Amino acid sequence: KNWMIKTVLVGLVCGAVALTLGVLIGHFGITNNSSSAPSWINDIGKDVDENIVEKFLSEVDRLNIEENLRELTKVPHLATSEGDEQTVQFMLKRWQDPESGLDKAWREEYEVYLSFPDAKNPNKVTVVSSSDTVLYTLREKEKNYTKDQEDPDIVQPYAAYSPAGQPKGKLVYANQGKPSDYELLNRTVDLRGTIAITRYGGAGRGAKAINAAPYGVIGVLVYTDPLDINDGLMSDINETYPHSWYLPPSGVERGAFGSQYGDMLTPYLAAKEETYRIPFKNVTGVPPIPIQPIGFEDAYRLICELGGEGAPTEWKGAFNCTYNFGGPGFKPESAFNNSDVKMAIFNQDVIKNSSNVMGVIRGSVEPDRYVIYGNHRDSWVHGAIDPSSGTSVMLELSRVLGKMVKEGKWRPRRSIIFGSWGAEEFGLIGSAEYTEVCLHFLKVIFYMCVCVCVCVCVYAFRTKLSGEFFHAPGLDSTSVYDNWVQFSNRTSPTHGVIPRVGYLSGAGSDYAPFVHYLGIASMDLSYTYDRSKTNARIYPAYHTAYDTFHYASNFIDPGFFSHQAVARTAGNVLIRLADSLVLPLNCSDYAESLEDYLNKAVDLYQEKLSSRNISMEPLKNAATNFRRAAKRLDEEILSSDLKNETPLKVRRINDQLMLLDRAFLNPLAFPDKYAYRHVIWASSSANVGTFPGLADAFAKADSSGQTGDWEKVHHHMSMLSQAIDGAAGMLENVI
Repeated sequence: KNWMIKTVLVGLVCGAVALTLGVLIGHFGITNNSSSAPSWINDIGKDVDENIVEKFLSEVDRLNIEENLRELTKVPHLATSEGDEQTVQFMLKRWQDPESGLDKAWREEYEVYLSFPDAKNPNKVTVVSSSDTVLYTLREKEKNYTKDQEDPDIVQPYAAYSPAGQPKGKLVYANQGKPSDYELLNRTVDLRGTIAITRYGGAGRGAKAINAAPYGVIGVLVYTDPLDINDGLMSDINETYPHSWYLPPSGVERGAFGSQYGDMLTPYLAAKEETYRIPFKNVTGVPPIPIQPIGFEDAYRLICELGGEGAPTEWKGAFNCTYNFGGPGFKPESAFNNSDVKMAIFNQDVIKNSSNVMGVIRGSVEPDRYVIYGNHRDSWVHGAIDPSSGTSVMLELSRVLGKMVKEGKWRPRRSIIFGSWGAEEFGLIGSAEYTEVCLHFLKVIFYMCVCVCVCVCVYAFRTKLSGEFFHAPGLDSTSVYDNWVQFSNRTSPTHGVIPRVGYLSGAGSDYAPFVHYLGIASMDLSYTYDRSKTNARIYPAYHTAYDTFHYASNFIDPGFFSHQAVARTAGNVLIRLADSLVLPLNCSDYAESLEDYLNKAVDLYQEKLSSRNISMEPLKNAATNFRRAAKRLDEEILSSDLKNETPLKVRRINDQLMLLDRAFLNPLAFPDKYAYRHVIWASSSANVGTFPGLADAFAKADSSGQTGDWEKVHHHMSMLSQAIDGAAGMLENVI
């Protein structure tokens, strides 16, 4: 769409994560005066070679990325399917290529808990009369527009981890399925024995059923409202795909409906063949009642027939009818009057073998220090954007780097691990199992995630690194950095106007186990669209049968210029992380993030906390201590001739930078959140821009007024203050 101003979304976690422009640019080019010294002296002082960076940038080929995507999307590759195995073999072939492959590539196997529909007994949703006569049948498969949708291996739309069951009841409309939505609906309608229809957004997929069950709801339908994804457009005659990027009426977003990441039967353990598994009945965080996704063409038919009172304005979507609560059930004048909605869900739980494909380029100086670059491989259908846009970029990036290694032109200072994760769509399983394996032995300094590489053909990205610029796709006179600043920026007290970056606070992709569980600084990057120009919460074909090569090459990134820019940017960052003498991470930027969180917390909470005799002074003092320690370390780095000093000093500084985020880990910080241990970066239901655990604890205490809840606020405040103090101590030279 020409009206879509291109912008960038880059999530960075942690202050160490704060790969701010000045730090990424930073490298320490010091003249080597040790010509008579042993050769290993020169190796120890190795720093980023700008000629290597320039060579990498020049050799990234957008046409190779296009061909990678074409190959990766030939067939559907649902986790553990035959198509998935084809992609495993494709990755291994590329990473074992004698001319452009990696030093080593292999597969790692896990036995994981998955959920699939029964191919011989498909899930069905119908409207039935009081005599059980079928009056209306919802689509079981999406409509064909290209040969891609005709592939027999396409899995029907379903909700992974929904229990099987055949509930039947009157229909009600529950908006987004949030707790507040069901609470409001329950004031008007007796929800016992009803089926609720909800729309995506506002609450997690599985939460829509989890929130419903306490009110007696026995089944849930979920759809994507055209208001939330299509800017209200609904017709496939001339408005939606295949005429544009918008979701066609029969499109259905599949997904995993569990609330935890990793294999659910082996919590905190890698899911190997002989690993202890908890009983199925003890699995938590999954829907307690059947739930099924449907297309908006069927949702339109159901919602527009509902009776009862009109729903609030904020519950209304794009349908040209009144959104009613439901009587429960349909209008008296409707052809569906006195009818029920019947769900027949036949999902099956299975344990299957899933593979990660791994590869490594060994470091020449510090081979025991690792930068990991990863993306998941499995998809719900063809998965052109999610995840294959990221995989196609990773393959081109690794090809260019691998070729330089094979030709003897370059070898990184530190080792680079590439990970192609399996079964991500079922809850980040491949990456989570890997982190449970490498928990104790991998000295990882950074994780880079490129999953959804390009959401729409967009412009903007920061790529001014060490002085060089390359152009934003389609804008020959504008750098990626300048375009990013233009469309997404913030004002820093230290740096002035800089590109805006987000925080990796949730579990949206494979960075989650690295950030939240292991405390490894991470980044997630992609091109996306200007959200001021569209209501689309994500690219419209997300998790549907329309996320194909045809869709990507025609409506997302014609010419693959944005893919190329992402590959160049990601590779540029990767080389600097792997080759810089001192890690390009800035602790003072971390301090700025902590101070932003602190100021917000003081504004929101201090007055009420004081009335409860809970002081925020320890938290303020901790932030001050961290700022002081960060400044000291930054000054030490800038004032030292590190290339000509003892390598133990460089190692010590790099270890401080590498281990900083580990100092923020506390396994008791979030007792109700599985595998969240980082006290600064975590998900939060309070939706406030401050420390997530403090925000959630305060919101609960403020709502309940219970003394015990206020004690939990004080407890979390203490954990938070001491974690920040501990992190400050990590940055000190010696005790």
